[in-house]
Amino acid sequence: MLKKGSKLYSILTGTCPKCHQGKMYRSKNAYNPTQTLKMHENCSSCGFKYQIEPSFFYGAMYVSYAVGIAFAVAAFVISYLFIGTTLKTSFFAIIGTLVLFMPVIMRVSRNIWINMFVKYDPTAIKKGEA
Repeated sequence: MLKKGSKLYSILTGTCPKCHQGKMYRSKNAYNPTQTLKMHENCSSCGFKYQIEPSFFYGAMYVSYAVGIAFAVAAFVISYLFIGTTLKTSFFAIIGTLVLFMPVIMRVSRNIWINMFVKYDPTAIKKGEA
């Protein structure tokens, strides 16, 4: 399934994209409003600096749009096609889904964004490189 070394592992678990050991976020709970996007400065295992450059994660907003669209389409398909609700009810299902999953979408978008630029290095922990 999810194995260390795959981008999907780092994206879904919120672990360091370089070593897949350290946690990127200070709080495991994405639904804590004050801690949703609070990240550690560096990886606790390999020392990798998460903020690669100033304003690095602004690019995650573009990814967030695509992930949000995927959630909205899924909500529409489930509510309208599978359950058989009206279009108006499906619209409310989409809005509810986006609001409910907003913290998850924001974190997953950041995880996707950083994994686009950082390659997994299984020797990073041993080297202690950043």
